[in-house]
Parts: sequence; C-alpha cells; structure tokens
Amino acid sequence: MTMKKLLLKAGINRENTSYTSEGGWYNGDKVRFRQGTPEKIGGWEKISDKYFLGVCRSLHNWVDLNGLKFIGVATHKKLYIEMGQRYYDVTPIRLTSTTNQISFALSAASATITVSHTSHGATKGDFVTFTNASTIIGTNMTAGVLNQEYEVQTVVGGNSYTITARAAGQSIESLTTSSGIVFTPLVVTGTPQATSQVACIATYQLNIGKDEAEPIVGWGAGTWNEETWGHSTLSSTPTSLRLWTQNNFGEDLVCGFRGSPLYLWDASAGISNRAVLLSSRPGANATPEKQNFSLVSDNRFIFCFGTNPEGSSILDPMLVRWSDFDQPATWNATPETQAGDLVLSNGSELVAAVQGRQEILVWSDAALYSFQYLGGTAIWGAQIVGENVSIASTNAATYAGGMAFWMGKDKFYVYDGVTKPLKCNVRQYIFNDFNTDQYEQVFSGTVESYHEIWWFYCSSGSSTINRYVVYNYLDNIWYYGTIARTAWLDSSIRDFPLAATYTQNIVDHEKGVDNKEGTTTVAITSSIESAQFDLDDGYKFMFVHRILPDLRFDGSTATNPALTMSVLPLKNSGSGYSDPASEGGVSSASVTRSATVPIEKYTEQINTRIRGRQIVLKIESTGAGVQWQLGAPRFDMRPDGRR
Repeated sequence: MTMKKLLLKAGINRENTSYTSEGGWYNGDKVRFRQGTPEKIGGWEKISDKYFLGVCRSLHNWVDLNGLKFIGVATHKKLYIEMGQRYYDVTPIRLTSTTNQISFALSAASATITVSHTSHGATKGDFVTFTNASTIIGTNMTAGVLNQEYEVQTVVGGNSYTITARAAGQSIESLTTSSGIVFTPLVVTGTPQATSQVACIATYQLNIGKDEAEPIVGWGAGTWNEETWGHSTLSSTPTSLRLWTQNNFGEDLVCGFRGSPLYLWDASAGISNRAVLLSSRPGANATPEKQNFSLVSDNRFIFCFGTNPEGSSILDPMLVRWSDFDQPATWNATPETQAGDLVLSNGSELVAAVQGRQEILVWSDAALYSFQYLGGTAIWGAQIVGENVSIASTNAATYAGGMAFWMGKDKFYVYDGVTKPLKCNVRQYIFNDFNTDQYEQVFSGTVESYHEIWWFYCSSGSSTINRYVVYNYLDNIWYYGTIARTAWLDSSIRDFPLAATYTQNIVDHEKGVDNKEGTTTVAITSSIESAQFDLDDGYKFMFVHRILPDLRFDGSTATNPALTMSVLPLKNSGSGYSDPASEGGVSSASVTRSATVPIEKYTEQINTRIRGRQIVLKIESTGAGVQWQLGAPRFDMRPDGRR
C-alpha cells in the first residue's frame, strides 16, 4: 500500500504537453493561487441599479476638493460621471442649431418623425436634444413630446434624419437598461398639419464611435447610409474603435478620444455640467486640435501623444506636445512658458503612455521611451529604453510594484529600468487563440491586494472581450480564464477593483463569492485541472481505492458548500482518458462541508476504484455561495500489475 501526497507547483503551465508539465497545473478558470495553492477568485456585484449607454472603454476615478468621489465612464456613445450610484451624462456638445433651422415631418399612424436640418452632421445612433419646439396641430405631438433627447435612428441624407417619438417626460437615463434604450413608441394620431418650428433649437452631442475595430479597409468597410448621405464609412486603419483616455487635473477631468481635441469637465460647475473643449477655456492658447491619447504627469503637465504641431491642423502620429506647467489650456511654446513638443523617431505611431516613478513611459509601435523632466530650455527630454518591442493597445500597459508590464503582439514585457521579455508559461495558449483584428480592445489592470496584473482580450472567433490572463508578479506565476469585461480600475480610493461590463454597468470585483451583475444571483463556475502525473513510476498500473481531500471552504455563504473532485486515469502518458473512467464507472465525488461554524466537518474520504499509470486531478465548483481553497490531497493506492 502507498499513500501519495499531491502538492503541485503554483501557476498554470501550457508551454508543453500535459505530461511534460507533470508536477504542475495545466488548465483552470476563475482561480488564483495563494501561498502556492489554488482557490476560487472572488465574486462581483454591480454598484448601481442604473445603466449607461454604450461599451465602456475607460474608467477613471478621483476625489474633488469637497471629498466627493467621481468615476469618469467613457463609452463609444457617451461620456458620463458616476456619483452616488447614478450616471450623469456630460457628453460634450458638437453642434447647436440656430432659430428657424429645424422642421418636423410626420406621417399618420406612425411613430417616425423626420427632422430636417441643413448640414446636421449626425450619424446613426447619435443623440440630439430639442428645445423650444411647439405642439404640432392635429396630432398628439405636444411640446413635451418633442422637447426631449432623442437617438438618431436613420440618416436620410446630409440635411435630414429620423427619430422615434416617445411619451413626454421619459429621459434617456430613465429608459436605459442592460440592453439599451427601451420605450414604447408614441404613434401619431390625427392628421399632421404643421411642421414649421421657428424657435426650435437642436443640440447635438458628439458623434458616436465604433464599439469594436473594423479590420476591413476601403469602400464598403462600414454600413451603407449610417453616416451622411450615401456614405459608407471609409476605414484607413483597423484601430477604429472609440478609445478614450481620462486624467484628472486637480479636481477637473481632462479627456479625449483617438483623433479628437481635448475636453475638460469642471467639477466646480456641478455634476450636470457638460464637458467642454479645452480650447474654449479662458486664456486658452494653441491647444491641440487633434490627439490620439493624453496623460497628466504627476508634476501637472498635460501631454498629448500623436497630435498636431502648433500652428498646423495635421496630426503627426509621432509628435508629443505638453502644456505649460500647471496651465492646462496654455500650449504655446514661448520663452515665457514651459510648453513644448518633441518628435520621436523610432516607430510609425505612438500607442501608449503611463506615469512611472519620476518618468513617463511612452510606447511607439516599435520602441519604449522614457520621458524625464529636465527644466531649463529643454523642459522634457526623452531617451529610448527599449527597441524592437511591440504593444497591443493604448490600454495594454500597467505600472505596479515599481515596474511596467505590458502585452505585446506576441509576448509579454516588463520594464524595471531595463526592458526585457517576460517569461510566460501560457504564452502559446494565449497567442494561438487570439483575435489579432481586435488588438485595440486589449486592456490591463491590477488587483494589488493579490499582486496581480490582469489582461483582457478577444479569443479567435470572438469580436468581444471574453478571456483574461493574469501575471502574479510577486510569485512569478501565470493563470487565465474566461470573463467578459470592457474596462478595469483598481484604486486605493475604492473598496474593490471596478470593471465595466457588456451589460452596461460597473461591478465591484472581489466582493462576495457569486455573480451579482444582474438582477439575480448567479453561481460562478470555477475549476482547476492538473497536468498528467505518474501514480508510481509510470511503468506499472496502480489501483487507487481512496482519496483524502484537503480542502477548506472559508468565506462561503452557502450552508453546505460543495465542489466536485474528479480523478481521470490514463493507461499511458499522453493518451486519452481511460474508458470507463474507473472500475466502478465513476471517477468523481462531491466534497462537502456538512456543518457550519463552530464545527468545520468535511468529507473525510472518497472511496474509489480507479486504475491507471497516470491520472489527472480536477476540482470544480458550480454552486452559489461557494468559496474554496485546495491544499494537498492524498491518494491511497497499491500496485495493480503492468497491463
């Protein structure tokens, strides 16, 4: 008789076959490692019953001078400020009509209203608010119905578009659900007799962006008639999704998206105040007209990366510009200011930037630069600290533990004063199942309480985020899993890490043990599977007749939390699992905590009839209220011949 104790190496290793990885773990989902042993990750819970519109690609939080906590929520449709579990729409205004420019055309027994406005510039999905509209005689289209915010349904041409009427007093915010805007259309009654709107004003928010990259280039890349008249979107680059960058300058928010100017939201003006162009602020001078992403340094300079030179409107993808010290709207480079610019040379475009320790790290598509404050006439200087490196997206880099970590196009990197590839035990698994058309969706974040860097990405065949990979930089181990998220934020001013979801809300992560993203609690399925390992010397068969599980369910909320422990035998290394799986036909058993505190009684042993040369151990929990951590289970076995 032999008692075999199983204590495997921490982390998952997929760089070779399952048998070659003997002594470790080979597969898993929604698990992490604590002190070398696997456990289920924490649950998540939505922070509010309210919802935002669009796919959120950026979260940023800060505190104003009055101690109010804000979260900037930037989606492909709108810009919001979250405060007090409510999302306030602060999307900048693109265009405001003048009087006598708007007219409405209605059809009897229809909810569709055709709006005429010369050179409106709207696209399908844009938002427009009407004010001072008057009741249309002969219909139920009262002033209250017309004077609301509406979503553009179709663009009829460069001078008209359609909206769908709804009852008065129904704000877009109150109608926004996890599936979008939901309302009952208001059908016209009677015969419309008046369309002229002399005093009506139409206020248009920024054109919406794309919710994912469009890899097709050229005519036909977009959808016909979703832009201005007869226009199909021409995509000159596959990185066309709406990506915002957000930074706080003091208590204000400075933000912008790829190709846009900078906007500023003034906290002192009130939560309902909209963001405005930075160039419209008092004393603004030479502010960038276009930029691809931005950053506010820890010594209060605003940087724009991929921007237009002063005095030009043409965007240079390798140009860096910075504002005057402590003057967010002053960008003219003169002897009296510290504003300036610098053109970098290694690469074709700038991709990302993060604030490091006494330096700003800037990535092009071919190199990593370190920006440092010099003062004097140079102000800021840059030097290359990494060459022949790639980065997946604007949000693929994270700074933690005094180091920068990022996902490249085919590997991971770390910068700790020296740029070098990061050894990754799951590299082949990740990049062999990766949608390379959606690199720009990649984003990263930290869970500092567990010393983790998380990257989220699209697997091959998926155009939305559905996978994650984690690097624990303290233990130097990797693990991965499946989850759908669009943005991440880990901050010391919040109790939990935050994530944006495809159900148009924000959730607290590592809160509880279940999925409370929706209206009902859903169990989180969590699993870990070992690599193949020899029961003895791998030459003769062994008969396993008993397993002593070593598990704990600390943190569980279920009265009797349970998981399934499965043992999958193999006749030969590298072969398929034995069929039947065991002599009794069953190779799985439930391990249950059968009493709550103060008595912690677990399944003491599992009686089995398993025969094989190698086995694979799998742990899986599917029940609600379950939290678990695996220790070192033992297998009671005896030799059972060579064949």
